[in-house]
Amino acid sequence: MATKPTLVILAAGMGSRYGGLKQIDGVGPSEEGIIEYSIFDAIRAGFGKVVFVIRKDIEEAFREKFDGKFGDKIKVEYAFQGMDSYVPSDVDHTKREKPWGTTHAMLVAKEVTQEPFAVINADDYYGTEAFQKMASFLVAEADPKTFAMVGYVLHRTLSDHGHVNRGVTVVAEDYLLQDVNERLKIQRGDDSKVRYLGEDGHQYELADDSVVSMNFWGFHPAIFDRIEKGFQQFARENTDNPKAEYLIPELVDGMIKDGSATVKVLVSEDKWYGVTYQEDKPKVQEAFAMLVAENTYPTPLF
Repeated sequence: MATKPTLVILAAGMGSRYGGLKQIDGVGPSEEGIIEYSIFDAIRAGFGKVVFVIRKDIEEAFREKFDGKFGDKIKVEYAFQGMDSYVPSDVDHTKREKPWGTTHAMLVAKEVTQEPFAVINADDYYGTEAFQKMASFLVAEADPKTFAMVGYVLHRTLSDHGHVNRGVTVVAEDYLLQDVNERLKIQRGDDSKVRYLGEDGHQYELADDSVVSMNFWGFHPAIFDRIEKGFQQFARENTDNPKAEYLIPELVDGMIKDGSATVKVLVSEDKWYGVTYQEDKPKVQEAFAMLVAENTYPTPLF
């Protein structure tokens, strides 16, 4: 019998643009959080375990919300992202102003993740199709050199209320990822064109139909050794840069470039929903009410 894959949910973010603990904020008809829809979809797709990557200071809120909620449908584990987690002893982490980034968040799940696993953000809704495709990949294709990413069409992932960050990809004809670049402050302008802010402070256009990463990745657990080495190097190089973050697209791009991994792109036609800003919430609530009305989900979910 094939090993059931694990779902690692990155939920340690500060939520500064949202202004609160958006990871568990209720958006469904019965006050379900977006994270619960992801877990429901994961259970339906055949995942066997969920790992919440959180900060210690929000553990109580998470346990209050989730302990016992899923019964025997899926196993639950917690991993904690601290400013000192996996940081080399010769690096002063006390200057850090925010967590070390998504790759570091994934690394702290190492001790409780021995199976092929998917990684998602806690505050993004990915859609049922994405979980089905990812589960199939993890069971049948994932190996130490073969990973996957769910790709979304850019215009389906924008917020009406401010800018977003996305990994913008270049995909080959055989659906293998060639390139992924984290683009910051993406939003649609008054002229209807989508632009991002470059490192030089200038704005650059992006095509509406660009395929972007929403941080839904599929990996073999062998990647943890690579992440640990990469993070320790990153931490040493950024000792004096308290806002620097080690991001998953950078890790993956490096592995594609040095030939140590190939990444299959699983394109999803689902519409993304997320709550980057408090103003996004009413639209997301409306979307989930519609999904329930269409019988995509029951209410309450669990």
